Amino acid sequence: MAKKGGASGVSLVRLVAWITGVIVSLAVGFAMIGEGALNQGIPWLSEIGGGVIVTIAGWIVVVSTVLSVILALLDR
Repeated sequence: MAKKGGASGVSLVRLVAWITGVIVSLAVGFAMIGEGALNQGIPWLSEIGGGVIVTIAGWIVVVSTVLSVILALLDR
């Protein structure tokens, strides 16, 4: 027999995993945008145009993450 709190426990774990994913995505995106280790440390891409490709990819990560958060909140 399943516990009554089982469904809410699963929902809580999903929420925590989603929030963790958002935080990690934003951290990676902003590290790619700035002068951080990710902007300098991605082989081959960091060398193209002085890191412009990595910076553009970082902005794509940040914008898509923010859009996904907005869409998820509107879906609720």
